[in-house]
Amino acid sequence: MRNFKRAVLSVFILLVVLAILAFVLENQQSVSLLFLGWVGPQLPVSVVAVCALLAGMLIGPVIGWILRRASRPSRRHLV
Repeated sequence: MRNFKRAVLSVFILLVVLAILAFVLENQQSVSLLFLGWVGPQLPVSVVAVCALLAGMLIGPVIGWILRRASRPSRRHLV
């Protein structure tokens, strides 16, 4: 059973890697982003999309952690 789970996980990881590779190879058009007057370098669409995904994956959990911490009652007891 352990080998079966390992094989299924390996196939799943391989499919994800192949999907990412296909996305990168299909989106090679160069784009330049403009944000608040700052013009970024020309990069392929896939690089911009992957960077946005990674930024969201980092920012989302940090915001969730901050909100959970702010909503927790204080652990200090007043005497």
